[in-house]
Order: sequence, then C-alpha cells, then structure tokens
Amino acid sequence: CARVSWVALIQIRVQSSRSSGVNTSSESFPKSHSHYSELSDTHTPFSVELTPDSGIVATPLPSSRFRFASWHWLEEHDVRGDQLACPRVREGPAEDELSVNSEDIFLRGGRRKRREDEGQKWEERLQENWENCVVLNLSYQDLGDPYQLENFIRILRRLIRVERLQLVDNALRDLSAVRLPRCKILNLHRNNLTSIRQLPKVPEIQHLCLSENSISSLGELSLLRSTPLRSLTLKRNPCQFLEDYRSRVFSCLPKLQVLDGIPKLLEDSVPPSSPSASRFCTIL
Repeated sequence: CARVSWVALIQIRVQSSRSSGVNTSSESFPKSHSHYSELSDTHTPFSVELTPDSGIVATPLPSSRFRFASWHWLEEHDVRGDQLACPRVREGPAEDELSVNSEDIFLRGGRRKRREDEGQKWEERLQENWENCVVLNLSYQDLGDPYQLENFIRILRRLIRVERLQLVDNALRDLSAVRLPRCKILNLHRNNLTSIRQLPKVPEIQHLCLSENSISSLGELSLLRSTPLRSLTLKRNPCQFLEDYRSRVFSCLPKLQVLDGIPKLLEDSVPPSSPSASRFCTIL
C-alpha cells in the first residue's frame, strides 16, 4: 500500500520511446525511489505550483524527463517484459522533440548514455523478454499513431510462447503476418477484422473470440479445421445473420464444441440446406 500511495502522489508515468514503444503500470516500479529526488534542483517530488486562474499544476513533475523512456531504461530494477500484466504501447516523441531531448532524457550527471551500440540493444531485447511471455493483455491500446502500430506488431511477432493473449478493442485490421505457435486462447473482441484470413497463424488455438468484428463470410472457417478449436465466438458479426448460421459453422468445423457460448445442439448437426433446394417444389 505504501508503494502504491507514493506512486499516486508523485504521479510517475513512463511513456514509450522510439526504441521500444512500451511502458508499464505503476506496480512495475522498484520500491527504492530515493534517487528520483535528484531530478529536480528547486522542487521536491511533492511540491507543486498552481496557476492563479485555472489551478492546474504549472511546475513539471520530476518524472516528466522520463515521458519518452521505456521502462527498461530506468536504473536499479530488473523488471522483464514477461512480468508485465498489461503493458502499454504509447505514442513516441515527434522527430524535432526527439532531437532536442535526446541528450536530456536521462538522469543528470551522465549516469545513463544514449543506447546505440548493438550490445546494449541486445540487452534491451533481453530485458523486454517477450519470447518468454505466456499470458499477456494488450487490449485497449489506442493505436492511433503508425509508430504505435509498428511496435505493437513487433511485440506480437516475438510472442513465440504466449498461450493466452487478449487483444480487445485495438482497431486491428490484419494480423496475417503474425504467428503465435503456442497460443491456445485468443481474444480479438471488437476489432476491424473482415475475414478469417486476417487472423494470425494459431495452429494450437482452442478458444477464439471474434465478436464485434466485420466478418461476413463463413467459408473461410475451413482454414481453422486443422486446429484443435473447441470454442468459437462470432457474435455481432454480419455472418451471424446468415441462414443456417450455426449448422454451417459446425459443418466447417466438425470438432467445434461451443459456438457463441452455446454448446453444440442436436439440430446443429443437420447439414445446412443447399441454396437451390428452396427453388424446387414437389408436385403430387
């Protein structure tokens, strides 16, 4: 509780830089924070100045010099990417601001230099450690900047061991270039997918949620036939309003057990009627 209160008071918030694009929640910061007091010469971490008209804080917080730094740039901690429950992919600084602040983005005294050599970049890669992440939530990222989307896809491509992945409400359009070889549970609720072909490669998928997308065709469901898929959610997609919707889905995926939260019913096993059947009538 003490650590959470301290973070709330000084309002430390670390945003992404162009090298990583990921920041973390307040719980990922180290308990030891005495060295942060060195960031300001004239103000304590808790001092503020209020403007007479608006009452808004006029003095930047000491943490403001970290606003474009990734969590693994902070000193004296050993937090890895696979330890973050809900990392955030944030917008990076503009080119002109990056050039101005590149020398002043770290602690005074030159304790941290700008990382450019390949050895240090490899250290950062190990610090992110996305390859060993098993459970990850990357929902609600608000990927409005191309830089954010680029880093988001970069992270997805490194998730070679993830088994449970949440990607809710990210306005994603195409993940076909991503492969998630061990993913068993994937939640893509409320995105902009229009086709099953735009899904990532998920050979071990068991539970897949695609609700509130724009999928209108069921024919491509056969692409998932070789997977061990047991549960599928297609609620609030245009395809849900097709004739014989349930029977057509189960016809494409014989091993499927649950559709839209409802187990497979006896009538779902009846083959869908052919489109031409209704055009003929029987004359006695």
